[in-house]
Amino acid sequence: MIGREEIEKREYEILSPYATKAAETKGRVYPEEKCDIRTEFQRDRDRIIHSKAFRRLMHKTQVFLAPEGDHYRTRLTHTIEVSQIARTICRGIGLNEDLAEAIAMGHDLGHTPFGHIGEKALNDIHEGGFRHNIQSLRVVDVLEGDPKKGGINLTTEVRDGILNHTGSTVPFTLEGQVVKTSDRIAYINHDIDDAIRSGIIKQEELPKDCTKHLGKDHRTRINTMVSDMIKSSYNKEIISMSRDVLKYMNELRDFMFVSVYLNSSVKKNENNEEVELIIKTLYEHYGKNENAKDMIAGMTDRYAIKTYEKLKKN
Repeated sequence: MIGREEIEKREYEILSPYATKAAETKGRVYPEEKCDIRTEFQRDRDRIIHSKAFRRLMHKTQVFLAPEGDHYRTRLTHTIEVSQIARTICRGIGLNEDLAEAIAMGHDLGHTPFGHIGEKALNDIHEGGFRHNIQSLRVVDVLEGDPKKGGINLTTEVRDGILNHTGSTVPFTLEGQVVKTSDRIAYINHDIDDAIRSGIIKQEELPKDCTKHLGKDHRTRINTMVSDMIKSSYNKEIISMSRDVLKYMNELRDFMFVSVYLNSSVKKNENNEEVELIIKTLYEHYGKNENAKDMIAGMTDRYAIKTYEKLKKN
């Protein structure tokens, strides 16, 4: 049998000296007996995948609210794409794929319904604001599992990667840094794909310099960014991209925020104001407090709409 100890041994033989080794984890808030088969990071991945919050991702919007068609991304498909990109990069530079996968699988567990518009609406009305990365950590620490025993009690490395996958703080593991950039690579490119499919933008409207340097199609752009990260980060103590690729990736991201993410025309039957009204109504109904924030953030799009419509009738 190839058990945990053998896997941990192989990590030292195969992975980069800069990789995070499972045997050297900083551990869990509440210590547990180790598994005979899986490493600690593999256990974390499994706990996340089997959580209720993870299952709900399949009915949460990535960009488009209740899209017509079977090929638009959801939070779940986005999560899977982030995981695959992160694992490819980690494999290319000899980092711990299991750790990256666990972080990627958990990074969006706390995201609101209705994508960026939903997050902005909840941030505007909840005292202290709302950030989905902070909520994702709260999901695994408190809302899933036993809150008196650290929720699902993930390792420090995975919790750090989930919390810092967005924002100014850099994850302390290289695997966490890989996920942070993989998240951007994934959503920028697959959201362009969905936006073009829906007719919100046209291929020729993409910034010319960006498509010239990164590629004109979805597949080429992802390959350019992933390959560049591997070449720029190999055998180094920090994850990076080349200056030009990073510049054009960020330009594409800025373009998407203006043209798609915060553009009311993205919604077909709803606009930004109506999404904000749904969030506000639910927030007031549940008491304008931490519990209300948790309830709303945990909702799928369809459940939030159904609950809102029920409240309107009463």
